Amino acid sequence: MKSPLPVRDGVNATRLRLPHDGPWETALEYMLHRWGHIDPQGILDRFDAGEIVGETGAPLDRTTPLRDHVFIWYYRTLPPEERLPVELSILHQDGDLLVVDKPHFLPTTPGGTYIQESALVRLRKLLDIPDLIPMHRLDRMTAGVLLFSTNPETRGKYQVLFEKRKVQKEYECVSAVVPEDGFADPEFPALVRNRMTKSRDYLLAQVVDGEPNTETRIERVELIEQPHRTAAHDDAGHPRGRALYRLEPHTGKTHQLRVHMASLGLGILNDPFYPVLLDQAPDDYERPLQLLARGIRFVDPLSGKPVEYRSELTLSEARRD
Repeated sequence: MKSPLPVRDGVNATRLRLPHDGPWETALEYMLHRWGHIDPQGILDRFDAGEIVGETGAPLDRTTPLRDHVFIWYYRTLPPEERLPVELSILHQDGDLLVVDKPHFLPTTPGGTYIQESALVRLRKLLDIPDLIPMHRLDRMTAGVLLFSTNPETRGKYQVLFEKRKVQKEYECVSAVVPEDGFADPEFPALVRNRMTKSRDYLLAQVVDGEPNTETRIERVELIEQPHRTAAHDDAGHPRGRALYRLEPHTGKTHQLRVHMASLGLGILNDPFYPVLLDQAPDDYERPLQLLARGIRFVDPLSGKPVEYRSELTLSEARRD
């Protein structure tokens, strides 16, 4: 459903679904019920200023009946954000697509405490393209190639490619050479298939019994540092020996690559989630997750020609000492 309010300062207006019934006579009463404990005067001021609108864009007032609207839109009051010390770089731009190298630590889209500090909002403001929309997503901690649609008229043709899995993605990661204790040495290339679930209420994706819904091909590309002892990690938890791996996901579940590497006893370096969830800590910009979206390729639905976009970034742990 298209918002009747335009993008403002790079951010979409917020949509709220009103309940069909309840003890509230007006939309104002319902909003005060939901958020009155936070800023009741601010809610009243927004209604008085006509800043809360219905499906047609017409402003609501304090007396608008609850049942007059199913959805309403408004602009959130955004808290100040400190700029993250990372930068985007543009790999390709035309009238239909924008391709960028997203850095580690920058989320793809607004969420949680990151609104202005997201790739989408930064790019909308930088390029003055309010209709910019991501074609897919990368985790905040993952860097690499990220595609955006710049043209609403051709957007659907690209979305179909992702929906029908006609886009091939290639990732790289750095992990240990020797698996964790209790894991057998895998043979490469390896094909990891399992069933994963992830709920909004739990940080981690979980592997469960059932028909597989994820699949990743994993190949060891290069030995970066030879293991110098039989154990996988030293007493400080650092891996003995590092290798560069190529990951080709055939499905796109959240945290899929991180879970699949951990399932081999080869958790990706600097991963705070897998195989062990670490205590929450401030971002350490010197130790990014060693996972990079290296490339993406597909047949362009407009030209009919194969295209490929490659990241120009390098994983810090992939460099030889």
